[in-house]
Amino acid sequence: MEELADKSTFKSYLFFWSGQLVSLMGSLVVQFAIIWWITIKTGDAFLLSIGIFLYFLPMVLLTPITGVLADRMNRKTLIIIADSSQALVTVWVIGLFYFSDPVQFPLVLILINSLRGVCQAFHMPTVSAIVPTMVPKDKLSRINGVSFLFTSLIQIVGSLIGAVLMAITANKLEVVLWFDVLTFGIAVIPLLLIKIPSVKGLIETNKGANGTSFREEFKEGITIIKLIPGMITLLFLDMLLNFLISPVNVLLPLYIYEEHSTSPISLAIMMLFLYGGMILGGVITSLKKEWKHKTTFYFAGLMIVMGLISVFGIAPSGFFILMWIGGALIGFVLPVINTIYMTIIQTTVPPDKLGRVSSVNQSIASSISPIGTLAAGPLAVAIGMRSIFLSSSILGVLVVFLIWRFTKIRHVDFDNFEIVIEKINNINK
Repeated sequence: MEELADKSTFKSYLFFWSGQLVSLMGSLVVQFAIIWWITIKTGDAFLLSIGIFLYFLPMVLLTPITGVLADRMNRKTLIIIADSSQALVTVWVIGLFYFSDPVQFPLVLILINSLRGVCQAFHMPTVSAIVPTMVPKDKLSRINGVSFLFTSLIQIVGSLIGAVLMAITANKLEVVLWFDVLTFGIAVIPLLLIKIPSVKGLIETNKGANGTSFREEFKEGITIIKLIPGMITLLFLDMLLNFLISPVNVLLPLYIYEEHSTSPISLAIMMLFLYGGMILGGVITSLKKEWKHKTTFYFAGLMIVMGLISVFGIAPSGFFILMWIGGALIGFVLPVINTIYMTIIQTTVPPDKLGRVSSVNQSIASSISPIGTLAAGPLAVAIGMRSIFLSSSILGVLVVFLIWRFTKIRHVDFDNFEIVIEKINNINK
């Protein structure tokens, strides 16, 4: 694999990354505030599921396209357009509050908020594709751990700021939304000042530099995934688990609001323990230079996470300590499995193909998540939120065990991939 990154690009990446963390904080504050506003204004599990469904649907549908664009276009320009568009959407929502009464039509707010999902569909694969072009290979695993650590810290801060702002403004969403505009203004400064390296074959509108069409480049992303032993199995597993976790993610705010507390601070404290666990896990992954036996650690981590989801279903009303412990343990394991997964992809895929591979990977893994998200509302009415948490946990543990036991994935050595990399590099030769 061609080594594009050096000490100079690494320093530029750290500057760029700091701005992205600020931008992430603004996005998290706004997303927390919007979800909480929908929860308290409607108390409707179905509307809540519709809101999250429409936010994530563009990411599933568009990431295969945006990933190819990330390999063909100027990545710096693409990120600026995506971030600027998201800030404009936020201003649009603010205008909706000042010039009308969105309480009367929350679905309109939900539809507009889905445009933020469109912006994220362009933003995420582009940022992911930049990493190995600016971070030296020997620092990838560690920087992934550090990234997860700081992202977790920002998620804590974002959730707490969102909760506090909603509390002190008496749930005035239009006031809280200005925080996103402010953080965008700060985050765009590093992006404008640094130079993001280009990779061969990026800038063509209808055809790549090597003469391949847009469709062929997308197909090439799928081909690369097939060449990596075990990747199809991991994708299939992620797809199933994302489907099972989706109703849990959708219903957690409403579950805490109705079953445990009516304060946004309660949800923020729950997020504090979850992300606090992520910080501790992120510290460990950032200190560990290399992970051996990646497959074993990955599957063990998934088993633990899915098993702990049951804690939310069995916790008595108002008994937060049990949920806090469960959330902290889940958070602790997540950096490990995410770091392993990202390192596998970043060390086996050539930099000029990473955008399309990352987007195809994300799109496939999330392909049925919108169905799980949309089903959350009707399921909550039919069997109750506690039953959903317990069922998702049991089925998740069973799926992980069966795939580990009855496929060849446990025999794949992700620590020695030189032959695979050579095959990938020779795809177009």
